[in-house]
Amino acid sequence: MSQTVRTWPEGSRRALNEAYDTALLDLDGVVYAGGDAIAHAPESLAVARDSGMGLAYVTNNALRTPDAVAEHLTELGIPTDAADVITSAQAVARLISEQVPDGSRVLVIGGEGLRVALRERGLEPVDSADDEPVAVVQGYGGPDMAWGRFAEACYAIARGVPWFASNTDLTIPSARGIAPGNGAAVEVVRIATGARPQVAGKPLPPMHRETILRTGAERPLVIGDRLDTDIEGAFNGEVDSLLVLTGVTDGAQLLAAPPQHRPTYVDVDLRGLLTGQPEVEARGDGFACGGWVATAGDEGLELEGDGEAIDGLRALCAAAWTAGGDGACGLDGAKALARLGV
Repeated sequence: MSQTVRTWPEGSRRALNEAYDTALLDLDGVVYAGGDAIAHAPESLAVARDSGMGLAYVTNNALRTPDAVAEHLTELGIPTDAADVITSAQAVARLISEQVPDGSRVLVIGGEGLRVALRERGLEPVDSADDEPVAVVQGYGGPDMAWGRFAEACYAIARGVPWFASNTDLTIPSARGIAPGNGAAVEVVRIATGARPQVAGKPLPPMHRETILRTGAERPLVIGDRLDTDIEGAFNGEVDSLLVLTGVTDGAQLLAAPPQHRPTYVDVDLRGLLTGQPEVEARGDGFACGGWVATAGDEGLELEGDGEAIDGLRALCAAAWTAGGDGACGLDGAKALARLGV
């Protein structure tokens, strides 16, 4: 896919909730963290929804069903229907259904979210390699997933059964910290079998396709906190994106982002959905946004001026991404970021 290399965040004179018809929102790090709503998220989403913007919640976590996710969001003060939730389980179930006959048995290495998604596509979940499955599907099964489940996958794959994975995120956030995600479990099976699965979740096209099919979005805006899933998924789907700084991505990672990880817009939190975005302008050898001017110097990224920290970060993105071109910027931005506190 050929795309123009983005070298700075874009501006928007219109509020984003007016410029786009549907927000495709990641959950953890964007809407909630550790199960609790992130500050300003419920109120911002309520305003966006009341303005006519469609809201869809897009998650790589294949464990929970859309009903369970919708119930959780509603409890947080974000009224949600199950139809507003799109999971990697749904994306992988569609991918499988396009390659096997209706009613086929599928060996499930994962949780209830996968089983519900498979039944929705007319497939029969089974638990053993001896049940004659025509496919194996692996998704996050929670922290108590039994080791024997991985063995069942290996037995079936060794017999030539095709293998699918909902996603390959290596980690997943938990209340106690970062825990192994489905990608780590997929690596266990890959090492044991030498096989590689077909993968559906973000940032790959099957997940974006599933989201568009279910929402009917014509001008979608992907909103996320991770560069390698949310923002790269938007890049692969050739749609615009908004990175919010309420999750895992920090300033240094953003400045070093290669083209596929550079968001269209950058903002502090979901309040940015309700506003326009300031323009970044070339100024001399640098880039200006708000009261800040950023340049790429011999000793690293430099920042002068004052104002809102997020404007300074936008200016730094322009300097770093321009210097990086079609690769990652290797210039040191620590001092500049320290001035902004990000």
